[in-house]
Amino acid sequence: MTRTIQQLFDLTGQVALVTGGSRGLGLQMAHALGEAGAKIMLSSRKAEDLEAAAAELKAAGIEAQWIAADCGKEEDIRRLAAETVQRMGPIDILVNNAGATWGAPAEEHPVNAWDKVMNLNVRGYFILAQEVAKLCMIPRKKGRILNVASIAGLAGNPSEMKTIAYNTSKGAVVNFTRALAGEWGEHGITVNAICPGFFPSKMTYGLLEKLGADKMAQGAPLRRLGDDEDLKGLTLLYASAAGKHITGQWMAVDGGVSAIIGG
Repeated sequence: MTRTIQQLFDLTGQVALVTGGSRGLGLQMAHALGEAGAKIMLSSRKAEDLEAAAAELKAAGIEAQWIAADCGKEEDIRRLAAETVQRMGPIDILVNNAGATWGAPAEEHPVNAWDKVMNLNVRGYFILAQEVAKLCMIPRKKGRILNVASIAGLAGNPSEMKTIAYNTSKGAVVNFTRALAGEWGEHGITVNAICPGFFPSKMTYGLLEKLGADKMAQGAPLRRLGDDEDLKGLTLLYASAAGKHITGQWMAVDGGVSAIIGG
């Protein structure tokens, strides 16, 4: 029998692991999944931030736990996957969101900073996706992987935005998503990417301060920055049965910026 729209978007009983989930876009995505019925495991590096984020989710009636882990370290990543399964059961939804950026002119960009960004933003995504797929998704022939990329991975930057490593890493995430979707479709796993534009967050604070939030908002066709709701709809679509025939895709959530820069 064909399901209703409410049934297609229902995540009741499913387990979602959200990295970089203690604040900002990760916490917004965790809210979306939890509000649809999923049980949430949050992860980031700082226990204090995670405890506060989990309390926020619980206050909204969402079942939530947390694990402190550094997704730039392979041993932490593998521990995170195993402990999530031990405490909550098999992982149905993985949100790869933990990330880093670095601002410097390309000719002066420190190589160790380049390595840090690429390690967390690309290598970490791969290792965690691999571990979760092997532990949970491939044996069960189902799963949803959401990779957070960025519109910075779709095109170059104006000269005042000197984030060469970040842009490169997010471009890699887009094609990593396509390649992984092609390989793992036979296992019933969908892999999709979200490309946020400019949202007020700790990661973008310096850039917004430098260029001016109002100026950046006016550069978008919708004339505003992203808010605390704007990722929820796409997150739920990718994670739920409503998106079961969507894989290997990216979508920008950016107020139309990528439409006018040719992304």
